[in-house]
Amino acid sequence: MTANTTSYLEYALIIVGIVLVAVIWLLAQVLITLSRSILKKRKESMGLKSMMIILYTSALSSVANAQDNYIVTGLGKDTNYGGMAALDFFALSAVIGIELLVILYLSFMIRRAFRDLSGEADAALEKAGQPSGLKLWWNQLDKKWMTRAVPIEKEADILLDHDYDGIKELDNALPPWWKYGFYITIVIGFIYMFSFHVSGTGKNPEQEYAAEMAEGKKMEEAYMAKTKDLVDESNITLSDATGIAAGKALYTQSCVACHAADGGGGIGPNLTDINWIHGGGLNDIYKTIKNGYPEKGMQSWQSMYSPVQMKNLTSFVKSLQGTTPASPKDPQGEPWTEVIASPGANSSSSAKPAQQ
Repeated sequence: MTANTTSYLEYALIIVGIVLVAVIWLLAQVLITLSRSILKKRKESMGLKSMMIILYTSALSSVANAQDNYIVTGLGKDTNYGGMAALDFFALSAVIGIELLVILYLSFMIRRAFRDLSGEADAALEKAGQPSGLKLWWNQLDKKWMTRAVPIEKEADILLDHDYDGIKELDNALPPWWKYGFYITIVIGFIYMFSFHVSGTGKNPEQEYAAEMAEGKKMEEAYMAKTKDLVDESNITLSDATGIAAGKALYTQSCVACHAADGGGGIGPNLTDINWIHGGGLNDIYKTIKNGYPEKGMQSWQSMYSPVQMKNLTSFVKSLQGTTPASPKDPQGEPWTEVIASPGANSSSSAKPAQQ
């Protein structure tokens, strides 16, 4: 979207808003003039009319100020709606919408003022004793569908003999809306029973739970796929066969010189026995590969390998334990055995020296 297109849309909305402000001002002037004429005719309505005029003029000034302030503050930069920023577009649209509502309301009040001046209102007052068509319609609707209440003057006909401390009971019918609502719940109950217990098309709570768990599993897998590189010594797990094979390639490339091709050790310690200098758990081995121990000749590999690569390398080193190298180096460090974490304990690898 080009800058020119953006300006056209913004300017068009602003111009519409300004034109509507002018229309509101003109309608307000007309209403003020009519109100003054009505005040002369009906002084008793002065308080209400004056308040309405003040409200109209206040609303007019507020809308105008809001429009002016919006124009002065400027427009946003992010284009989302027809080349306009979302905030700018909705703000202008809201201002225009409010202006249209004000115009409709002012038009209604002007029409009402004309009725007052022309005498239509007086004629309506003369017919006040007769219920309007709307009132008749509502009475019929209320009588048939809402309450079916008996008129007060006829309550004696449905008065029951029950008398509780002066409180008497009427034999009114149940409100139709309540009764038909009850019927609807019965129909819904049959539909529910057929759907869930006969046809099996609906899911019961167990099935809904299983479906939600399956959806959650998919979301977890999608999240893990996006965050598979977020591996460190606190959450490392054993790689699969493909990962271990990739770790073996890294081991052959970088570790053979110190630990031998079969892990039997050389310059570095033997990786196949149960003795470990810095711990033999997955998290311990990963930490050793990641940070190294330069003072002992073990360099850090985190600048060369990604977290996943170090995880695969750790898994391959772990797989060497218990194998038989051709020329094993004498054990170094302390014997190490894995400790099975109890429920609720830290899920990371944990271990302790074996008892001698």
